[in-house]
Amino acid sequence: MNMSWTLVIWLSIGAYLFKMMGFVVVGSRNIPEVLSRCLMLIPPALLGAMVLNGTFTDAQTIVVDERAVGLVVAVLAARKKLPLIVVVVLAAATTALLRAVV
Repeated sequence: MNMSWTLVIWLSIGAYLFKMMGFVVVGSRNIPEVLSRCLMLIPPALLGAMVLNGTFTDAQTIVVDERAVGLVVAVLAARKKLPLIVVVVLAAATTALLRAVV
């Protein structure tokens, strides 16, 4: 096992322990409402950052390619409240079709 996998495993263990420590420290205490609302915003923000990073970057450069069109198709399909699997398939098919054509 090389160094990168060892690092991934140790970081995963650390993240899990930090999450468990939160349950132990907070326990049955109530979190203030303001903090609770802020904590609820973190997962969507992280997901959005990962999607934008995966769509508009290629290694160390910013690019706009077929992935951006696939993202637009996914956003439009999601706004029409289509099922998640349909959104994913439409975005992937659009990206693949554009890559095959270009």
